Amino acid sequence: MIAPLDAAALAVITKPEIIERLKQIVAEPKRYARHEADVLKQTYYKIRRTEVDAKKKEFLEGGGEEKDFVMAEDETETLLKSLVSEYKEKRASLVAEDERQREANYVIKQHLIERLKVLTESQDDFNKRYNEFREIQRKWKEIKLIPQEHAKELWRNYQLYNERFYDIVKINNQFRDYDFKKNLELKTALCETVERLDSEPDVISAFHQLQKLHQQWREIGPVAKEFRDSIWERFKDASTVINKKHQVHFESLKANEEKNLEEKIAICEKIEGIDFESLKTMKDWEKKTEEVIAMQAEWRTIGFATKKQNVKIFERFRAACDHYFNQKSGFYKSIKQEMDKNLELKRALVEKAESMKERTDWKDATKAFVEIQSEWKKIGPVARKYSESVWKQFIAACDYFFEQKNKEVSSQKSGENDNLEAKKALIEKIGMIDESMNDEEALAALHGYIADWNSIGFVPFREKDKLYKSFREAVDRQFDRLKVNERDRRVQQFRSNLTELAGTGKNKLYNERDKLMRVYERMKNELQTYENNIGFFNISSKGGDGLMKEMDRKIVRLKEEMEVIVKKIEAIDENLD
Repeated sequence: MIAPLDAAALAVITKPEIIERLKQIVAEPKRYARHEADVLKQTYYKIRRTEVDAKKKEFLEGGGEEKDFVMAEDETETLLKSLVSEYKEKRASLVAEDERQREANYVIKQHLIERLKVLTESQDDFNKRYNEFREIQRKWKEIKLIPQEHAKELWRNYQLYNERFYDIVKINNQFRDYDFKKNLELKTALCETVERLDSEPDVISAFHQLQKLHQQWREIGPVAKEFRDSIWERFKDASTVINKKHQVHFESLKANEEKNLEEKIAICEKIEGIDFESLKTMKDWEKKTEEVIAMQAEWRTIGFATKKQNVKIFERFRAACDHYFNQKSGFYKSIKQEMDKNLELKRALVEKAESMKERTDWKDATKAFVEIQSEWKKIGPVARKYSESVWKQFIAACDYFFEQKNKEVSSQKSGENDNLEAKKALIEKIGMIDESMNDEEALAALHGYIADWNSIGFVPFREKDKLYKSFREAVDRQFDRLKVNERDRRVQQFRSNLTELAGTGKNKLYNERDKLMRVYERMKNELQTYENNIGFFNISSKGGDGLMKEMDRKIVRLKEEMEVIVKKIEAIDENLD
């Protein structure tokens, strides 16, 4: 019989090699151990599972979903099933034939024992009986296999009548001693062979060899009485050593299988105990998936569990893994829907940003861009394949706007510095108005400088207040010298402030004009009321003269204020034109 493949060979065997080995086993099933086909089948499906897990992992990492994964068919699997089926049929046939042959051999050996029994009671010629005895021994040795349950009893009866033939029948001592001596030599050689099996590294092989040696022992005749017990004890003791090794080996295998079962149960419990409620983000799921894949890899390094539990524990493991990946698939479906919604929102912001990037109303436009950038940050993630492209579109539109704004601001800053110098020069000119000029000429020059001031654009923000204060002080000094009234000063100050207001847009000018118009109408109504009421006062009455004077003063002040408002409105209209 050809020795089965050892663990080292099975660890590196490939699927094509498994198929070839199975073909050899099917062709000559008698030459191979009956369990080798099962071992090869298990090894094949272990390799197949490793391939499926690797392909599945690659599919999932590529963005596929668990339910969509389908493993390509393997032609070798169909061939494997066919070979295993054919082997089982042949093996069943061999087993049936073997059982039939064993039963037939049992009947023949029973018949030989009956013949031996007859010989021990026969009074025929010794030589004739001895020759028949030798013939019975020869035939007994030729017949090998019998049902195991009858082996011990059959051999005991055979030995009984063998020994009785030698002991009871008074045969020639020379023949008997010769047989005893020859049998002792054969049994001693068997003892030595069994003792050498102690150094056999393959415990299973040693055990099977021992069974064959026991069969040979049974086929050898008796030895002299003085050696019977000692030679048997020697053979039995040597056999006990091999049997104990065999027993220890299988107990060790069983212990390892129990240990493997415990380790596999622990892995199942870990996967079954995953808290899905705690997996809130894709990062959480990715981290947990790495742990599950690591546990699957660990599972493949663990050997078989007990035969009774091996299939059940694998089914439990597979169910736990399937449940995990189904939950993951459900999570990613919900995430995908959310990401699709986020993508729509971000694409809308991209369109909005691209539609605004050419705006030049820098203040309002900047505010609008800040708002949409804030909105963008509030929107959740999108699918990885769209994330970079949609972000690039959005940031490109934003960058374009702010680049244009920066160019404009840079240009404005350069102009503001020029305006600063021009306004400083004007302040110096106002302060140096020739005092020899008459008041009318000096006032005309001052108004000219004020007009020039109002026509000059913005200055740097940090210089604005300080510069305007210097300007007002210089103008007020001239107004004081020229004795210009308060009303004219207010109008001039308003005109100066209009320059800054006009720079913010015409809407502000319109709003300011509307406000002044409302004030003017209110004063107009108030003036009319005063003028109407003044006719009711009686000067001759007590206190009448004082009330008349107070009312006149109020009317004068209202008219003056109304004149100032009119001049302010005219100044606004000039800027609007």
